Amino acid sequence: MTKEMIEAAHWSKVTGWRWKNFSPSEMASKGDGSLKLSVDAMNRLQRLRTRLGSPMLVTSAYRDPAHNRRVGGAKSSYHMRGMAFDIRMDNHDPEAFEQAARAEGFTGFGYYPHLGFMHIDTGPARSWGTKFPKRERRFAPEPTPEKAKKVAKEGTGVAAVAVAAERVVNEAAPLLSDQLVTWGFTGLAVFGLGIVVWRAFRSGAE
Repeated sequence: MTKEMIEAAHWSKVTGWRWKNFSPSEMASKGDGSLKLSVDAMNRLQRLRTRLGSPMLVTSAYRDPAHNRRVGGAKSSYHMRGMAFDIRMDNHDPEAFEQAARAEGFTGFGYYPHLGFMHIDTGPARSWGTKFPKRERRFAPEPTPEKAKKVAKEGTGVAAVAVAAERVVNEAAPLLSDQLVTWGFTGLAVFGLGIVVWRAFRSGAE
């Protein structure tokens, strides 16, 4: 495991950013805007995002010590070491997410179903909290070739909207309180769910 770090007094001063699905602003401390991240942890996070193929809504990454105290974080929190991330589960199946995260080398897991997020880090292997309840998985009948082409075309547009919305909310994260960020991510998830329901209604009407 590499000990390489990326650090900046403020996220706007970062150079050489290499993780395409995340921005310095969303990974920075919501306290003083500073940034300190383990390159190894960020590489794993990017691989996890690629493996999942869907937006990852990060509510907390690096925390400066003062901000960590304000939010009641552990005194030795891995957030202060730039090795931990809190991820919303609105658009992920928690069980599948955890399996994928473990496959990419994350070893610490904190479950917060009442708050809708999962903590992951690259510290010692451990876990805490109550796991998320299992979610029912429904599988649709295999579509006809014509239907598959139509769904794929529509899906491309929906994915583009989702990624754009993800970027807007994440870029705004450093300017908002933790609670407002959570509301923003929840609104994004509801928006995505609305698109899914609308598409399901259309499919059923055809």
